[in-house]
Amino acid sequence: FCMQLTGMQLLGAAETSTETTTFRAFDPLAGCFLEPLFSEASDEETDQAVQLAEEAFAIYRDTTLVQRSRFLEEIARQLESVGGLLIDRAHRETGLPLARLEGELGRTTGQIRMFARLIEEGTWLDARVDAAMPERTPLPRPEFRSMKIAVGPVAVFGASNFPLAFSVAGGDTASALAAGCTVVAKGHPAHPGASEIAGRAIQAAIERCSLPAGVFSLLQGQGTKVGAALVRHPLIKAVAFTGSLVGGRALFDLAVARPEPIPVFAEMGSINPMFLMPGVLDEKAEEVAEGFAASLVLGTGQFCTNPGLVVGVKGTGLDRFMARAQGLLAEQEAGVMLTAAIKQNYQSRLQAIEPVSGVQGLTPAVVASGEDCLVRPTLFKVNVDDWLGRAELAEEVFGPAAFLVVCDHVDQFLEVARSLQGQLTATLHAAADELSACSSLVRLLERKAGRILFNGFPTGVEVCGAMVHGGPYPATTDSRYSSVGSMAIERFLRPICFQNLPLSLLPEVLQNESL
Repeated sequence: FCMQLTGMQLLGAAETSTETTTFRAFDPLAGCFLEPLFSEASDEETDQAVQLAEEAFAIYRDTTLVQRSRFLEEIARQLESVGGLLIDRAHRETGLPLARLEGELGRTTGQIRMFARLIEEGTWLDARVDAAMPERTPLPRPEFRSMKIAVGPVAVFGASNFPLAFSVAGGDTASALAAGCTVVAKGHPAHPGASEIAGRAIQAAIERCSLPAGVFSLLQGQGTKVGAALVRHPLIKAVAFTGSLVGGRALFDLAVARPEPIPVFAEMGSINPMFLMPGVLDEKAEEVAEGFAASLVLGTGQFCTNPGLVVGVKGTGLDRFMARAQGLLAEQEAGVMLTAAIKQNYQSRLQAIEPVSGVQGLTPAVVASGEDCLVRPTLFKVNVDDWLGRAELAEEVFGPAAFLVVCDHVDQFLEVARSLQGQLTATLHAAADELSACSSLVRLLERKAGRILFNGFPTGVEVCGAMVHGGPYPATTDSRYSSVGSMAIERFLRPICFQNLPLSLLPEVLQNESL
């Protein structure tokens, strides 16, 4: 399959390049810039993309569930048809292993097809009918019919660490299109080539399904200008973002400051605490340490679910865990970060942590290694009293770094849990005879996290109906929703009620007299 990257904006079916500001992708493994030059979207191009999305929404929202399902299936097929090219470009732009990207492409097409099946099944529309009661006294009751409808054009921001599954054709785009929304995507500047390839695959699916070209557009840009203009645009009705707390909060603030505030569904990461009961470490400390170390360094620590905090009780079991984890991490080869800026931020955070009183480094000190993007994992140890009250130690370090907090007794687990902000995940490791002692901790963690794991590790987010990938702030901006799984569609829907409308004026879904 041959495709020539142009570095231009994809505005519906058109390609444009009016801005003189340009940038290139960077290969973090080879340490060189990649062709071609990518043009930054101008304000006029951003406006044009949103205007096209608004015009297309009037038609796309009325497509049948079967039409929409077939459209998503076609997107999956088009992505598979350019799979080799897409994986190769994503590998060059991110340094992520080819095998990892092959799996991510499968996840991407799998979640698109999951939404295709969900659309035809139809229960997500939540259609309801309350029959009229003309004989009711003292006043008759009219008929009410309600359902959920698409909110309108959605702005989707690609993530740096998942160039396929959380990017241009990822879960946010898939769930928005499934809901009946049109999409204007902002490609991530770290992988603009992969973004363009995925965007062209969606364009091809739109053409094959004879849908309005404005159903999807792709804007490119290196700084914050394009994203800010997109969020401020009065025709955008919702925003989906995966990335840093700083970036997500900035978009949220822009959205709520608009004359018409709109929701921002931002997933911004967490430290994903793991609580280790003494009994489980007595039984298998080394095994737990091996699972923890593998989870921490997965993706060079650049998953939003890598475990950045381990809490245990001092004793021989925790000593064994610490020794095994320390040894494994010290032996770990340097891993590549997605960009030089991410590497620099990682090292800066570690350099700020190392001199903090009470913090002890358990792995060799990180030394800057020139202009490459390589880093090594880091494990810090700190007593619970030195941890509590120091909010800066509980902030996410994006990369393979974690804290081991040593408690004097299990009751202090509750103190640590109470001190935490919102998390995507929280994990409990316990032996069978310790379950009764874990009840209070689990009840507390329910208020802190979107997903609670038992005797497992948080990396690996399954795409399924029951998955919740979200959590209280600052893990996300709205803990009522998930950005992964079939529940993700709910972000882009709103309820509407029809009172006494004739059947011929109702949406097709509500015209069934048997409802």
